[in-house]
Amino acid sequence: MGFLSVLSLAHKLIGERLGPGDTAVDATAGTGADTLFLARTCGHRGRVFAFDIQAEALNLTRARLEQDTAADKLAAVTLLHRSHEEMEAALPADLHGKLGAVMFNLGFLPAEGADPAVITQTSSTISALEAALRLLRPRGVLTAVLYPGHPGGDAEAAAVEAWAAALPQAVGQAVLYRQPQKPASPYLIAVEKK
Repeated sequence: MGFLSVLSLAHKLIGERLGPGDTAVDATAGTGADTLFLARTCGHRGRVFAFDIQAEALNLTRARLEQDTAADKLAAVTLLHRSHEEMEAALPADLHGKLGAVMFNLGFLPAEGADPAVITQTSSTISALEAALRLLRPRGVLTAVLYPGHPGGDAEAAAVEAWAAALPQAVGQAVLYRQPQKPASPYLIAVEKK
């Protein structure tokens, strides 16, 4: 048995801290895998907000949610055709400081026909990470899966890693999960808010 994949570990860390009735955010909906995971974990009394700048990503996410065999047990999901950088303004004020989890899966949309030039941008990602920390409740968790192996991904990954390393301990505890033998492979940074 090998180690968990970075996405599996992100799900595990969040699954240990998120429960039925909670609210969570998928900051980069993509193909909807994280949105569905969050909707299942938060359950029918919970809420999930999923952001993406590409309509195609939101369509893929909507289709994934509709195809789930236990759709009646999923959290209410709001799909937002907006940048993750806008999450603080987009979420209802009564949820600020109360989110159980925020997931980021950075890079590009891994779907057939998607434009590979449309990638997450370092400046908006750092702003979104800062907003996510403000939106989390104490002991809430933020996960960011990073992809240094594509053009632009290495710079974004390095910036996110530097951001996490510079977080004051009083704000949150950051961990890094990475395969050092494969520097271009995806890796995970997770932050638990104090």
